[in-house]
Amino acid sequence: MNQPATTPHTPGSGRAADATPVPPTERIRPDWAAIDQLPTPELLRLMNAEDRAVPAAVAGQLERIAAVVDAVAARMARGGRLVYAGAGSAGRLGVLDAAECPPTFGTDPALVVGLIAGGRTAVTEAVEGAEDRPDLAEADVAALGLTAADTLVGVSASGRTPYAVAAVRAARATGALTVGLACNRGSALVAAAELGIEVEVGPEVLAGSTRLKAGTAQKLVLNMLSTAVMVRLGRTYGNLMVDVRATNAKLRERARRIVAEATGADEEAVRHALTATDGRAKEAVLVLLADVDAPTAARLLTAADGHLRDALHATRDTTPHPSPHEAPRTAPRTADGR
Repeated sequence: MNQPATTPHTPGSGRAADATPVPPTERIRPDWAAIDQLPTPELLRLMNAEDRAVPAAVAGQLERIAAVVDAVAARMARGGRLVYAGAGSAGRLGVLDAAECPPTFGTDPALVVGLIAGGRTAVTEAVEGAEDRPDLAEADVAALGLTAADTLVGVSASGRTPYAVAAVRAARATGALTVGLACNRGSALVAAAELGIEVEVGPEVLAGSTRLKAGTAQKLVLNMLSTAVMVRLGRTYGNLMVDVRATNAKLRERARRIVAEATGADEEAVRHALTATDGRAKEAVLVLLADVDAPTAARLLTAADGHLRDALHATRDTTPHPSPHEAPRTAPRTADGR
Protein backbone atom coordinates (compact mmCIF):
# COMPACT_ATOMS: atom_id res chain seq x y z
CA MET A 1 0.00 0.00 0.00
CA ASN A 2 1.39 3.33 -0.97
CA GLN A 3 1.98 5.83 1.85
CA PRO A 4 1.03 9.48 1.29
CA ALA A 5 3.97 11.65 0.45
CA THR A 6 5.24 13.77 3.31
CA THR A 7 4.87 17.52 2.90
CA PRO A 8 7.99 19.59 3.47
CA HIS A 9 7.88 22.37 6.05
CA THR A 10 6.80 25.41 4.05
CA PRO A 11 5.22 27.78 6.57
CA GLY A 12 3.64 31.05 5.60
CA SER A 13 1.98 29.68 2.47
CA GLY A 14 -1.59 30.32 3.66
CA ARG A 15 -3.81 32.31 5.99
CA ALA A 16 -4.64 31.32 9.54
CA ALA A 17 -7.55 28.89 9.85
CA ASP A 18 -9.80 31.60 11.32
CA ALA A 19 -8.70 34.12 8.66
CA THR A 20 -7.66 36.57 11.40
CA PRO A 21 -5.11 39.01 9.96
CA VAL A 22 -1.65 38.19 11.24
CA PRO A 23 0.49 41.21 12.19
CA PRO A 24 3.82 41.43 10.35
CA THR A 25 5.82 40.68 13.51
CA GLU A 26 4.02 37.31 13.77
CA ARG A 27 4.19 36.31 10.11
CA ILE A 28 6.12 33.29 8.90
CA ARG A 29 8.62 33.72 6.07
CA PRO A 30 8.60 30.63 3.79
CA ASP A 31 12.08 31.45 2.50
CA TRP A 32 13.46 30.99 6.02
CA ALA A 33 11.83 27.60 6.58
CA ALA A 34 15.13 25.70 6.39
CA ILE A 35 17.23 27.75 8.81
CA ASP A 36 17.71 24.64 10.95
CA GLN A 37 19.66 23.15 8.03
CA LEU A 38 21.98 26.13 7.52
CA PRO A 39 25.62 26.03 8.59
CA THR A 40 26.07 28.11 11.72
CA PRO A 41 27.99 30.97 10.01
CA GLU A 42 25.26 31.26 7.36
CA LEU A 43 22.51 31.28 9.99
CA LEU A 44 24.29 34.05 11.87
CA ARG A 45 24.81 36.04 8.67
CA LEU A 46 21.08 35.84 8.02
CA MET A 47 20.27 37.08 11.53
CA ASN A 48 22.86 39.83 11.28
CA ALA A 49 21.51 40.99 7.92
CA GLU A 50 18.01 41.25 9.40
CA ASP A 51 19.31 43.09 12.47
CA ARG A 52 20.95 45.71 10.26
CA ALA A 53 17.52 46.82 9.07
CA VAL A 54 16.39 47.73 12.59
CA PRO A 55 18.28 51.04 13.02
CA ALA A 56 16.93 52.19 9.66
CA ALA A 57 13.40 51.43 10.81
CA VAL A 58 14.02 53.41 14.00
CA ALA A 59 15.43 56.29 11.93
CA GLY A 60 12.10 56.53 10.15
CA GLN A 61 10.45 57.36 13.47
CA LEU A 62 12.93 59.96 14.76
CA GLU A 63 10.53 62.88 14.40
CA ARG A 64 7.92 61.05 16.44
CA ILE A 65 10.50 60.03 19.03
CA ALA A 66 11.70 63.63 19.29
CA ALA A 67 8.14 64.82 19.90
CA VAL A 68 7.78 62.27 22.68
CA VAL A 69 11.11 63.26 24.25
CA ASP A 70 10.18 66.94 24.35
CA ALA A 71 6.71 66.24 25.73
CA VAL A 72 8.07 63.93 28.43
CA ALA A 73 10.90 66.29 29.38
CA ALA A 74 8.49 69.22 29.75
CA ARG A 75 6.35 67.20 32.14
CA MET A 76 9.26 65.78 34.11
CA ALA A 77 10.65 69.30 34.54
CA ARG A 78 7.43 69.98 36.44
CA GLY A 79 7.95 66.97 38.70
CA GLY A 80 6.37 64.27 36.56
CA ARG A 81 7.38 60.63 36.22
CA LEU A 82 8.08 58.37 33.25
CA VAL A 83 6.41 54.95 33.35
CA TYR A 84 6.85 52.02 30.95
CA ALA A 85 4.24 49.26 30.75
CA GLY A 86 4.48 46.02 28.82
CA ALA A 87 4.38 42.24 28.96
CA GLY A 88 7.04 39.61 28.36
CA SER A 89 10.14 40.82 26.53
CA ALA A 90 8.66 44.29 26.02
CA GLY A 91 7.93 44.63 29.72
CA ARG A 92 11.41 43.44 30.67
CA LEU A 93 12.99 46.05 28.40
CA GLY A 94 10.99 48.76 30.15
CA VAL A 95 12.04 47.48 33.57
CA LEU A 96 15.66 47.37 32.40
CA ASP A 97 15.63 50.94 31.09
CA ALA A 98 14.01 52.21 34.28
CA ALA A 99 16.53 50.36 36.46
CA GLU A 100 19.47 51.93 34.62
CA CYS A 101 18.36 55.53 35.23
CA PRO A 102 19.33 55.88 38.93
CA PRO A 103 22.99 54.79 38.54
CA THR A 104 23.42 56.58 35.21
CA PHE A 105 21.61 59.84 35.89
CA GLY A 106 21.36 59.97 39.68
CA THR A 107 17.56 59.88 39.58
CA ASP A 108 15.25 58.70 42.33
CA PRO A 109 14.10 55.11 41.60
CA ALA A 110 10.50 56.37 41.64
CA LEU A 111 11.14 58.83 38.79
CA VAL A 112 11.35 56.25 35.98
CA VAL A 113 9.28 53.12 36.60
CA GLY A 114 8.82 49.87 34.69
CA LEU A 115 5.53 47.96 34.94
CA ILE A 116 5.44 44.39 33.68
CA ALA A 117 2.45 42.07 33.42
CA GLY A 118 2.68 39.59 36.27
CA GLY A 119 4.81 41.81 38.49
CA ARG A 120 8.46 41.42 39.44
CA THR A 121 8.32 37.64 39.12
CA ALA A 122 7.76 38.12 35.39
CA VAL A 123 11.15 39.78 35.00
CA THR A 124 12.89 36.40 35.29
CA GLU A 125 10.06 33.91 34.78
CA ALA A 126 7.13 33.63 32.41
CA VAL A 127 3.84 34.39 34.19
CA GLU A 128 1.36 32.61 31.97
CA GLY A 129 -1.74 34.56 31.00
CA ALA A 130 -0.68 37.81 32.66
CA GLU A 131 -0.40 39.69 29.37
CA ASP A 132 -4.06 38.92 28.64
CA ARG A 133 -5.27 40.55 31.88
CA PRO A 134 -6.38 44.17 31.42
CA ASP A 135 -7.41 44.18 35.08
CA LEU A 136 -3.79 43.68 36.14
CA ALA A 137 -2.74 46.71 34.11
CA GLU A 138 -5.53 48.81 35.56
CA ALA A 139 -4.51 47.84 39.10
CA ASP A 140 -0.81 48.49 38.43
CA VAL A 141 -1.54 51.93 36.98
CA ALA A 142 -3.95 52.81 39.80
CA ALA A 143 -1.27 51.95 42.38
CA LEU A 144 1.02 54.64 40.94
CA GLY A 145 -1.47 57.46 41.40
CA LEU A 146 -0.65 59.07 38.07
CA THR A 147 -1.30 62.76 37.42
CA ALA A 148 -1.26 65.05 34.39
CA ALA A 149 2.46 65.63 34.97
CA ASP A 150 3.28 61.95 34.37
CA THR A 151 3.82 59.97 31.17
CA LEU A 152 3.09 56.30 30.51
CA VAL A 153 4.63 54.52 27.53
CA GLY A 154 2.93 51.28 26.54
CA VAL A 155 5.35 48.89 24.83
CA SER A 156 4.21 45.96 22.67
CA ALA A 157 5.71 44.42 19.54
CA SER A 158 2.32 43.49 18.08
CA GLY A 159 0.67 46.63 19.42
CA ARG A 160 -2.30 44.64 20.63
CA THR A 161 -1.16 43.11 23.95
CA PRO A 162 -4.14 43.55 26.31
CA TYR A 163 -1.98 44.50 29.31
CA ALA A 164 -0.16 47.29 27.43
CA VAL A 165 -3.31 48.63 25.77
CA ALA A 166 -5.20 48.64 29.08
CA ALA A 167 -2.32 50.39 30.84
CA VAL A 168 -2.37 53.17 28.25
CA ARG A 169 -6.14 53.58 28.51
CA ALA A 170 -6.03 53.64 32.32
CA ALA A 171 -3.21 56.19 32.32
CA ARG A 172 -4.97 58.40 29.79
CA ALA A 173 -8.05 58.46 32.02
CA THR A 174 -5.94 60.07 34.76
CA GLY A 175 -4.82 62.89 32.48
CA ALA A 176 -1.29 61.54 32.11
CA LEU A 177 0.42 61.78 28.73
CA THR A 178 0.26 58.42 26.95
CA VAL A 179 2.56 56.99 24.29
CA GLY A 180 2.28 53.76 22.32
CA LEU A 181 5.45 52.02 21.10
CA ALA A 182 4.70 49.19 18.66
CA CYS A 183 6.43 47.37 15.82
CA ASN A 184 3.40 47.18 13.54
CA ARG A 185 1.45 49.96 11.88
CA GLY A 186 -2.15 50.81 12.81
CA SER A 187 -2.15 49.04 16.17
CA ALA A 188 -4.71 49.26 18.97
CA LEU A 189 -1.94 50.41 21.31
CA VAL A 190 -1.03 53.47 19.25
CA ALA A 191 -4.70 54.22 18.63
CA ALA A 192 -5.30 54.27 22.40
CA ALA A 193 -2.42 56.67 23.07
CA GLU A 194 -1.99 60.37 22.42
CA LEU A 195 1.40 59.91 20.77
CA GLY A 196 2.61 56.91 18.81
CA ILE A 197 5.90 55.40 17.67
CA GLU A 198 5.62 52.60 15.10
CA VAL A 199 8.92 50.91 14.23
CA GLU A 200 8.06 48.37 11.54
CA VAL A 201 10.64 45.59 11.57
CA GLY A 202 8.68 42.88 9.74
CA PRO A 203 8.76 39.12 10.37
CA GLU A 204 11.34 37.62 12.69
CA VAL A 205 13.95 35.09 11.56
CA LEU A 206 12.46 32.79 14.19
CA ALA A 207 8.79 33.32 13.42
CA GLY A 208 6.98 35.22 16.16
CA SER A 209 10.01 35.54 18.44
CA THR A 210 9.66 39.27 18.98
CA ARG A 211 12.55 39.36 21.44
CA LEU A 212 14.68 39.53 18.27
CA LYS A 213 14.25 42.45 15.83
CA ALA A 214 11.23 43.90 17.62
CA GLY A 215 13.04 43.71 20.95
CA THR A 216 16.12 45.37 19.44
CA ALA A 217 13.97 48.17 18.03
CA GLN A 218 12.24 48.69 21.37
CA LYS A 219 15.59 48.80 23.18
CA LEU A 220 16.94 51.40 20.75
CA VAL A 221 13.87 53.59 21.16
CA LEU A 222 13.87 53.32 24.96
CA ASN A 223 17.60 54.13 24.99
CA MET A 224 16.86 57.27 22.98
CA LEU A 225 13.85 58.22 25.04
CA SER A 226 15.40 58.02 28.51
CA THR A 227 18.80 59.37 27.46
CA ALA A 228 17.47 62.34 25.50
CA VAL A 229 14.97 63.20 28.24
CA MET A 230 17.75 63.20 30.84
CA VAL A 231 19.92 65.38 28.59
CA ARG A 232 17.03 67.84 28.30
CA LEU A 233 16.66 67.80 32.10
CA GLY A 234 20.31 68.73 32.62
CA ARG A 235 21.37 65.33 33.93
CA THR A 236 24.44 65.45 31.70
CA TYR A 237 27.12 68.03 30.90
CA GLY A 238 27.93 67.72 27.23
CA ASN A 239 28.28 63.96 26.85
CA LEU A 240 29.47 63.45 30.43
CA MET A 241 27.38 61.62 33.04
CA VAL A 242 27.89 64.25 35.73
CA ASP A 243 24.97 62.91 37.81
CA VAL A 244 26.43 59.39 37.98
CA ARG A 245 26.15 57.82 41.42
CA ALA A 246 29.60 56.70 42.51
CA THR A 247 28.43 53.64 44.45
CA ASN A 248 31.31 51.28 43.63
CA ALA A 249 34.97 51.37 42.65
CA LYS A 250 34.23 51.44 38.92
CA LEU A 251 31.81 54.34 39.24
CA ARG A 252 34.09 56.26 41.62
CA GLU A 253 36.82 56.05 39.00
CA ARG A 254 34.34 57.11 36.33
CA ALA A 255 33.34 60.13 38.43
CA ARG A 256 37.00 61.07 38.78
CA ARG A 257 37.52 60.88 35.01
CA ILE A 258 34.37 62.91 34.35
CA VAL A 259 35.46 65.73 36.66
CA ALA A 260 38.98 65.72 35.22
CA GLU A 261 37.66 65.81 31.64
CA ALA A 262 35.13 68.55 32.36
CA THR A 263 37.55 70.83 34.19
CA GLY A 264 41.06 70.04 33.02
CA ALA A 265 42.09 70.14 36.69
CA ASP A 266 44.95 68.03 38.03
CA GLU A 267 44.52 64.81 39.99
CA GLU A 268 44.88 66.39 43.42
CA ALA A 269 42.37 69.16 42.70
CA VAL A 270 39.86 66.64 41.36
CA ARG A 271 40.26 64.46 44.45
CA HIS A 272 39.78 67.41 46.81
CA ALA A 273 36.68 68.59 44.93
CA LEU A 274 35.08 65.15 44.98
CA THR A 275 35.85 64.76 48.68
CA ALA A 276 34.31 68.16 49.44
CA THR A 277 31.14 67.27 47.52
CA ASP A 278 30.81 63.71 48.91
CA GLY A 279 31.58 62.26 45.48
CA ARG A 280 28.98 64.25 43.56
CA ALA A 281 30.65 64.85 40.21
CA LYS A 282 28.34 67.65 39.05
CA GLU A 283 29.01 69.72 42.17
CA ALA A 284 32.73 68.95 41.96
CA VAL A 285 32.86 70.31 38.40
CA LEU A 286 31.18 73.52 39.54
CA VAL A 287 33.54 73.84 42.52
CA LEU A 288 36.51 73.72 40.17
CA LEU A 289 35.20 75.73 37.22
CA ALA A 290 33.48 78.47 39.23
CA ASP A 291 35.98 78.51 42.12
CA VAL A 292 33.28 78.17 44.77
CA ASP A 293 32.93 75.96 47.83
CA ALA A 294 30.73 72.86 47.90
CA PRO A 295 27.68 74.44 49.65
CA THR A 296 27.72 77.32 47.15
CA ALA A 297 27.94 74.87 44.25
CA ALA A 298 24.92 73.02 45.60
CA ARG A 299 22.94 76.26 45.89
CA LEU A 300 23.88 77.36 42.38
CA LEU A 301 22.74 74.04 40.94
CA THR A 302 19.46 74.22 42.82
CA ALA A 303 18.86 77.71 41.43
CA ALA A 304 19.61 76.39 37.92
CA ASP A 305 17.20 73.43 38.27
CA GLY A 306 20.17 71.08 38.18
CA HIS A 307 21.55 72.34 34.87
CA LEU A 308 25.31 72.58 35.30
CA ARG A 309 25.79 74.68 32.18
CA ASP A 310 23.26 77.23 33.41
CA ALA A 311 24.91 77.36 36.83
CA LEU A 312 28.24 78.02 35.13
CA HIS A 313 26.74 80.75 32.94
CA ALA A 314 25.50 82.44 36.11
CA THR A 315 29.09 82.58 37.37
CA ARG A 316 30.87 83.05 34.03
CA ASP A 317 32.61 86.24 35.14
CA THR A 318 34.50 84.34 37.81
CA THR A 319 35.08 81.06 35.99
CA PRO A 320 38.86 80.40 36.19
CA HIS A 321 39.07 77.19 34.15
CA PRO A 322 37.58 77.39 30.63
CA SER A 323 36.34 73.95 29.67
CA PRO A 324 35.91 72.37 26.23
CA HIS A 325 32.45 71.38 27.45
CA GLU A 326 31.49 74.99 28.23
CA ALA A 327 30.16 75.97 24.81
CA PRO A 328 27.18 78.29 24.24
CA ARG A 329 23.84 76.54 23.99
CA THR A 330 22.78 76.59 20.34
CA ALA A 331 19.31 75.09 20.67
CA PRO A 332 16.52 75.12 23.22
CA ARG A 333 16.24 72.13 25.50
CA THR A 334 12.79 71.25 24.23
CA ALA A 335 10.42 72.29 21.50
CA ASP A 336 8.72 74.69 23.91
CA GLY A 337 12.05 76.35 24.72
CA ARG A 338 12.46 74.98 28.24
